[in-house]
Order: sequence, then C-alpha cells, then structure tokens
Amino acid sequence: MTFVRACGLSELEEDTPKRVELDGTPVSLVHTEGEVFAIHDVCSHANVSLSEGEVDDCHIECWLHGSRFDLRSGKPDSLPATRPVPVYPVKIEGDDVLVSLTQES
Repeated sequence: MTFVRACGLSELEEDTPKRVELDGTPVSLVHTEGEVFAIHDVCSHANVSLSEGEVDDCHIECWLHGSRFDLRSGKPDSLPATRPVPVYPVKIEGDDVLVSLTQES
C-alpha cells in the first residue's frame, strides 16, 4: 500500500474538515475523537463537497441535503444518500498525515 503526504497534522483543526486533492482525487480529512479520517470529498447523493459540511459524533454531514456519512466506513446513516462514499487508510508519521488512495470500503 502506497501512502502519500496529504498535509501536516498541525494544519487540521478538531472537527473541521480539510479538503485536499491527492493524485486528482478529492479527499476530506477530518481530525476528530483523537483520530484522523480520510473520506472521498464528494457526496454520493449530489455532486457537492463533503468538506463544506459539519462533523459530529464521527460523522460528516453533507451541507446540501443533510445526509450523514460515517467517517470510519463511509456508509450513509440518513437519507437522501443511500450509497457509501470511499474511505481511505491514514497513518501519522511525526506531523505528516499520510493517506493511501487504496479503498478500505
């Protein structure tokens, strides 16, 4: 599995999504509950950026229609979204947040 540097850990604010682009793939990084998660930054219901939404209880909410996605699995837990979005493995090395675009789910 190949990991690429996405940003510095110090650049992430708690519960505030940060959009990055890795090899042309939009990714939302979220530092919450002591972990960093990487989730595809496009809602599966509408073509909008999830990183513009809010984070609560290890979920990110799409700002447009209110669908919530679990940051651990990418699965939606509210309508109108019914399809999950990809999540990506993350590892921290020093201050570097590294992401692999290999999908976990």
